[in-house]
Amino acid sequence: MKTRAARLYGVNDIRVEEFTLPKIKDDEILARVITNSICMSDHKAADQGASHKRVPKDVATNPIILGHEFCGEILEVGKKWQAKFKVGSKFTIQPALNYKGTLDAPGYSFPYIGGNATHIIIPHQVMDMDCLLTYDGDAYFLGGLAEPVSCVVGTFHAMYHTKGGSYDHHMGIVEGGNLAILAGVGPMGLCAIDYAVHCDRKPGLLVVTDIDDARLKRAADLYTVEDAKKNGVNLVYLNTKGVADPLATLMELTGGKGYDDVLVMAPVKALVEQADAILAKDGCLNFFAGPGRTDFSATLNFYNVHYASTHIVGTSGGNTDDMRESLEMMSKGLLNPAALVTHIGGLGAVGETVINLPSIPGGKKMIFTHFDFPLTAIDDFAEVGKTKPLFAELDKLVKKHNGLWSAEAEAYLLANCKE
Repeated sequence: MKTRAARLYGVNDIRVEEFTLPKIKDDEILARVITNSICMSDHKAADQGASHKRVPKDVATNPIILGHEFCGEILEVGKKWQAKFKVGSKFTIQPALNYKGTLDAPGYSFPYIGGNATHIIIPHQVMDMDCLLTYDGDAYFLGGLAEPVSCVVGTFHAMYHTKGGSYDHHMGIVEGGNLAILAGVGPMGLCAIDYAVHCDRKPGLLVVTDIDDARLKRAADLYTVEDAKKNGVNLVYLNTKGVADPLATLMELTGGKGYDDVLVMAPVKALVEQADAILAKDGCLNFFAGPGRTDFSATLNFYNVHYASTHIVGTSGGNTDDMRESLEMMSKGLLNPAALVTHIGGLGAVGETVINLPSIPGGKKMIFTHFDFPLTAIDDFAEVGKTKPLFAELDKLVKKHNGLWSAEAEAYLLANCKE
């Protein structure tokens, strides 16, 4: 079968090419990809090329398909898996396989599987590790977003606390405690807000900071203080750029106690140090944001580590159980990660988007792999629609859904896009 895919050959060498997939083996599955969400991790893989931990050293001669946040449909199932997976089923994948201790992952390490493709072969490693997940939702883009949502779910589960005199770790955030999400209105921060307010282990106080009023306003419009209150959470949005003493203001919001849990959503030295400074006794700092620099560091207060039992954890992705929880919460309407999506594009837009991702504003860039149209911001649909009727109609549909991409918009695009 022919496929068309965005393949990585080396540092920022991404080529959209058509090639033939081999016939699947008995322990493999053939699938069609519909959507793939571009992640900052894709940019890091492209920026580092063969030096990236997950990218093969021979990528220049054996290119890999980029993309690990994808959703599609199963087309053919090898004999080994026919009792478990059915042709026609929607699917998504947990890319963190942890197969035999390796870092190999779809979207980084394999020649025939990655999200930025029309068709793929799912290798046995994915099924062996129970990382191929069937998906029953209406929208493909939501299935693809289960992976980034799972990263947030995993972060909340990785937090831990102890009780005085005990060495037992109690996993998860402090229920009813104080939680701060610093630099928290980017795409993953929005997801963290949504999860904190709607999960089964909620904080009592949730403070979300940023230095951009427009981004804070959008977050507050999407995840309202009123809805949080209905769910038992006191939600506060704070622009730390607009206050004279951010540390004092953050501490005042807790009555001077500090924060039991702090998530740092951007790899900024000052932000990590701010997070450390506002921790309460037994406070847990989660460094969520993966830095691009291998020498990234910040100063921590080790007096508090010793006497106040403050501690730090880091998470890089979720596991399969986190993805299942994400899919279940989405299916129940408890989470709506549509707010993460700010752009859509076709397969031909992948290279430029991945390479320039840090300088492209907004959140997730959703790629529809069977089409070729430029990366287009949802906010620009009305303007683009003046010359392209497809986008005029998409503009109406997103406005119908509070400015968000939706299952209805996706269905219209899939049925009517001719590019």
